[in-house]
Amino acid sequence: MKILVRATNWVGDAVLSLPALRAIRAKWPDAELSVLARPQVAALYHNEGFANRLLEYDANGIHCGWRGRERLAKKLRASRFDVAVLLQNAMDAAWLAWRAGIPERIGYARDARGVLLTRSIPVPRSGGIPAHEQYYYLELLRRAGWLESLQGETWISLSLGVPSVRDAENNLLVAGARSNVLRIAIGAGASYGSAKCWAPSNFAALANRLQAEFDADVILFGTRTEEEVSRAIASDMDRVPVNVTGKTTMVDLPAMLSRCHLFVGNDSGAMHVAAAVGLPVVAIFGPTDPHGTAPVTSRRTIVQEKPFCSPCFLRRCPIDHRCMKSITPEAVAAAARTWLSRGAAPLA
Repeated sequence: MKILVRATNWVGDAVLSLPALRAIRAKWPDAELSVLARPQVAALYHNEGFANRLLEYDANGIHCGWRGRERLAKKLRASRFDVAVLLQNAMDAAWLAWRAGIPERIGYARDARGVLLTRSIPVPRSGGIPAHEQYYYLELLRRAGWLESLQGETWISLSLGVPSVRDAENNLLVAGARSNVLRIAIGAGASYGSAKCWAPSNFAALANRLQAEFDADVILFGTRTEEEVSRAIASDMDRVPVNVTGKTTMVDLPAMLSRCHLFVGNDSGAMHVAAAVGLPVVAIFGPTDPHGTAPVTSRRTIVQEKPFCSPCFLRRCPIDHRCMKSITPEAVAAAARTWLSRGAAPLA
């Protein structure tokens, strides 16, 4: 049997859907399993063993626009898949599977795409399954008859190759990190929107406290679109941080995070990657709900203040951003101290 899985687009969702991907492989150990994903998600899955093939869906490049999607559909059609499982919710995922002529198409009945699915699965009602997002993907498989029960993972992990870890350590040393000191990874961005972001001045104040107390290296991580945020943090710091913002690909990120001792950041893809490679995580939550998207690890501390409007799940705050402004550097530092005082070592 040839199975195509359409992966989720966001990095955090991609991590949280790993239990479902592993469950598909366990259900069909002899199947030819291909995963169709955006480039950064395909890169994230680079060292995972569940897929025979990782296929890139480059919506900003070769697969852009109507012609690009037709080109991709033609490529998928040539592979003659037997079944498609759509972890991504969008109409586009169902359209591609239909256009590729895949005879069985399994997905949640949402975004008006039910007519394109051969197995249109009702979306779980609120309270019908555990709130955390990993169960949303697992429930799709259960309702499709591919799982007998929901069994989530207590630690969603990512695999790391020995060469990638060695290269990551070398890259950090070249960037200015020191050996044999605590390293604090900071992820101050969030692709979802500004409402999820703690202020750069707060991250700088936090970094100054922790550097003074632990003589730690602070390493700023982020995408190219977050370079301005990292520059703002660095400009308010007493000591120059190691800034690898915009210099790290998704292939490199897991291994580089694994060479740190603690991650502090917003509810973001980087937060989930850090947890998945074994770091203790101090996660700052504002407009989103940790019951649904907290990192899946026992090595975590959630810092959150909940005004009446939280969680709102908005990308941008329409009022005064009180959910994030009410979180102080000292509150986050107290959570970080708990882990740093143990000399927490990375698991990788």
